[in-house]
Amino acid sequence: MGKMIIYQVLPRLWGKGKFSEFDSETMSYFKSLGVSHVWYTGVIRHATTVSAEGCPASDSQIVKGAAGSPYAITDYYDVNPYLADNPTERMTEFEALLKRSHDAGLKVIIDFVPNHVSRDYGKVGLVHPEIKPLGSDDDPTVHWRPENDFYYYPGQPLRLPFDRQTYYENPAKASGNCFSPSPSVNDWYETIRLNYCDFHTETWDRMYEIVRYWCGKGVDGFRCDMVEMVPWQFFQWLIGRIKTEFPDMIFIAEVYQKELYARYINEVGFDFLYDKSGLYDSVRSVVEGHGTAKSLTWNWQILGDLQPRMLNFLENHDEQRFASDFFGRDAQRTFAALGAGIFLNTAPYMVYFGEEIGERGMDAEGFSGRDGRTTIFDWWRISSIGRLIEYIHTNEGLAPEEAELLEKWRRFLNMAASVPAVASGKTFDLCYCNYDSPGFDPDRHFAFLRGDVSETWLFVCSFADGGSLRQAQRPEVISIRIPKEAIDYLDIKNLDPETRIEVEVSSDDCAMVRIN
Repeated sequence: MGKMIIYQVLPRLWGKGKFSEFDSETMSYFKSLGVSHVWYTGVIRHATTVSAEGCPASDSQIVKGAAGSPYAITDYYDVNPYLADNPTERMTEFEALLKRSHDAGLKVIIDFVPNHVSRDYGKVGLVHPEIKPLGSDDDPTVHWRPENDFYYYPGQPLRLPFDRQTYYENPAKASGNCFSPSPSVNDWYETIRLNYCDFHTETWDRMYEIVRYWCGKGVDGFRCDMVEMVPWQFFQWLIGRIKTEFPDMIFIAEVYQKELYARYINEVGFDFLYDKSGLYDSVRSVVEGHGTAKSLTWNWQILGDLQPRMLNFLENHDEQRFASDFFGRDAQRTFAALGAGIFLNTAPYMVYFGEEIGERGMDAEGFSGRDGRTTIFDWWRISSIGRLIEYIHTNEGLAPEEAELLEKWRRFLNMAASVPAVASGKTFDLCYCNYDSPGFDPDRHFAFLRGDVSETWLFVCSFADGGSLRQAQRPEVISIRIPKEAIDYLDIKNLDPETRIEVEVSSDDCAMVRIN
């Protein structure tokens, strides 16, 4: 099995924003990148200001932006009507998308949002009215009891952070990220928090049935939102029970506390975790010029055997685009960071749609404004995505620099996905034995080997000095020492101990050299 490559895409922002936009040409494009899994983000029905037959619009005060947050769910058993060509046939159209993906050899990941739901969950139309909505049997006269799905503030109305309030809730329920009847403008005021307890309750059973429903539809995995905000005991129970019936189902956790990584993998049962607080933060600090490449070694040393279970990335819907003014500033600078993330080990890697052509996320987009991210709150025409879709269907449309960038991304992704030494081979970090090597700067350079029984590759990532923008320059020449320990560990044939290999690598790039 090759390395797992996930392509995250928000269907709302892809072409005309419909399931049907993901046609056979698009599936072929994903495959050309070495992609194995597509995470269709924002599929499950959420609060929005747009109505559809049987699905009234939500009050605008509990919708962020015009389209709404994909993480303010209004019906866990439904998909968004606006994603369908025929809204009344939306589930059939989603099932067709599943089939197209599977027929192309791609697996499908969707969101599971366990911590919170929209404030009007169950009140704006239910596709399965025979299933009692969350909170329908609650006692709102008490703040908490284990039988309740939500937390309440008896005698206190909800106070939203607006001068004139049009949405009313009495008693107020706790919001997704705070226990208060008066959430602030910076809180998740559009959501209400679920009450799990750290022991088995009916809420657990309801959420299990939701996950099982989507497993039955044929999805292949779940990206689980804000896992640390839900008792780990619930996930341990859920994953164990689901995998009894669906043993190949994948669970990916959004987790940020590194000290909890081992628990969520070894005890709870997640397949993969975000490594935002590890490799992402380390790489970003080096790119921005206030960190050292030594931290990349420190990160894998801390992770140890957990490394293959980390999901690495440079972008996702929560993070700023690499090419934005807030991060790397130039998409051509991506490749040292990409090389360190995608080639270092067998861990899966995630690409965010448009990243491969340098989308900058610098539009002033509705609710979120110009913040270096691609909006998840509004409908928006992203010009680079329009050009990418034209390219997918006509092989034309991309600017020359975008086409050049895409081909390099394709080369990196396919090497990671399909070259056995990289996809499944061993790793040997060379930094410790090259501190005094000619041309090697341990604060800017990161060197390692990947190998299996058939071949060995040397990778050298060179980060720009002090986070400066690229400048036209000759490649650096670095003399990399290959110690006997590496030769023995990787069983490298026909290479003398203490061999040095001269490597040319440009700033903000990753050199790849096959050495046997």
